[in-house]
This record gives sequence, C-alpha cells and structure tokens, in this order.
Amino acid sequence: PPQVPSLDTSKPPKMASFAASVANAAVFRPAVVRRATPASRGVLTVRAGTISTNDFKVGVNIEVSSAPWKVVEFMHVKPGKGSAFVRSKIKNYITKSTQEMTFRAGEKLATADVEKRKMQYTYMDGDQYVFMDMETYDETRIDDDDFSKFLLEGQTCDVLSWNGKVIGVDLPLTVDLEVTMTDPGIKGNTASGGDKPATVETGAVVTVPLFIQIGEKIRVDTTTGKYLSRVKEEK
Repeated sequence: PPQVPSLDTSKPPKMASFAASVANAAVFRPAVVRRATPASRGVLTVRAGTISTNDFKVGVNIEVSSAPWKVVEFMHVKPGKGSAFVRSKIKNYITKSTQEMTFRAGEKLATADVEKRKMQYTYMDGDQYVFMDMETYDETRIDDDDFSKFLLEGQTCDVLSWNGKVIGVDLPLTVDLEVTMTDPGIKGNTASGGDKPATVETGAVVTVPLFIQIGEKIRVDTTTGKYLSRVKEEK
C-alpha cells in the first residue's frame, strides 16, 4: 500500500502562527474596553474624542501636551477686528497647576480618556481622603485637592482615573451644607438686600444672603462655589 507521509508536529502550521500573532497583538491594543463583570458596575469610561472650543463648559476634560486638563473658566471673545477666540483657564490633573490659554473659536481639541467610578468617601487617613467602592469594597486614597471644600463623610462621588492613575474627584453638582458660623443677619431680608460670608460644616466659606442664620442648611453649587438657595426643613 502507498505510504502516507507523517505530519511534522515539531513546527506549528503557518496559519496557527499567524492567528497567535494576531491574538498577541490584540492584547496590546490601546483601546479602552468596559468588561461586563460585577467589579465594573458603576464604571463610566469617557473615550478619547474631540471637542470644539465653542462647546466648552466648566468641568470639561481635555488633553493638552499629552496630559489631562480640566476647564475651570472660559470666555468667548469676539474682537472688533480679527478672529474670535476663547480665553480659558485650565487645571492640570497631574500637577494640580492652573494655566491660562487662548484657543481659536471652533478649534478642535482632544478630550481626555477619563474613567469615572462611583465611590463613597469614608474617612481621612493622615492627609489623604479614603474612598470605597461600595460593591467591591476596594479602597482608594487620594491627596487633598479643591474637591475637599464641599466634601462630606458618606458622600458618593466620581473618582477619576486616566491611564490607570487616579487623578481627581468629581463631586455631585450641588451639596446641602449646614452654616456653622456667620454674622447675624436681618430676618425677613430678601436676597437683594445684600450678602455676607458664611462658614459651612466642611470649613468652606460661601457668600450668602443676609437672612441666612447659623444652623440653617444651604444648597451650594460645587463647581462655582456659589450659594443657590436655602434648604427648607421637611416637616
């Protein structure tokens, strides 16, 4: 009978080798993938894209010089002569420094690839704030930053990560805080009757109307730090 040539198993087929190479290459793809596991619940990944300077908002994350920045202030300027531009103040998440920059109106910028994870502030450990993932009970320690001005124990916040590194904390848009110190005001005075400084329970100082008294709760915009309203007690 004719002899059947034996297969040489010492060398893998070229197709298998090619498939292995593709699989290995896929491991190193820089794409961000959200895995459907219990540990990833509550995780929001903001994929890198672009944003026009015409669409700037306070708190928008952008990438400049390969670093993540947050828009702190901006103003659209249209001079009598010349092109319109956007004067901006941005904060570097890594160095915590702020910088004033001017962009052309309508200029396209890269958005920072930021991951947001819901975590609860539990306690302080030295100079660091400890946040806990309430599903996995993993703890994350974060250095003090301007987010602490309106941070309350037990508060749920967005902990921000970029390239696997924790870079900051986003508070809820508004918080209700008790006034612990302020000068006596005039009862019945309206908001248009003037204002005064008031210290809240976190230690921050907020400008409030004259009628606000010690022990009352006020609603504060955490982005601007401005007083929004008095919080009425539920009966």
